Amino acid sequence: MMSNKRKIYIGIAVLLILLFGKKVSALNLIKKFEGLKLTSYPDTGGIWTIGYGNTINKDTGQRIKQGDKIDLATAERWLKIDVDQREKFIKPLIKVPVTANMMAAMTSLAYNIGLEAFRYSKLLEKLNAGIDKKIVADEFLRWNKVGKTPVKGLTNRRKLERELFLK
Repeated sequence: MMSNKRKIYIGIAVLLILLFGKKVSALNLIKKFEGLKLTSYPDTGGIWTIGYGNTINKDTGQRIKQGDKIDLATAERWLKIDVDQREKFIKPLIKVPVTANMMAAMTSLAYNIGLEAFRYSKLLEKLNAGIDKKIVADEFLRWNKVGKTPVKGLTNRRKLERELFLK
């Protein structure tokens, strides 16, 4: 028989999952594809990057440069800041009801392509027009290039975001 104390802990855990599930999904999706590097590196576009894909130091506002280093706690903190900022930016742009999975997929996309690109995307336009969600989801697949060259990692990321959007 389960104690009342154990039932309370399980209830709290379930509540936390319900309240924060979408953020965890977006965070995990971003972590999976961005990867973690604590020393700066040039990304596929040649831009100096660190942590989970940061190009700007969240503490100083300066661009990441060659030789920059951070610790795991800083990378995690910066990622949470970024995900929260993207969600706050995206939510008012969406004019139709969306699921937590749809929001997580769009947050991951916006994290990767940038907020302005997301704001003016066909994906958002079609979503807000009430077009069938499978057609909207196909728009994720268009964002798989650096310049005009498709990148396998971006293609894989967009497929996973699309699948999450449709769940």
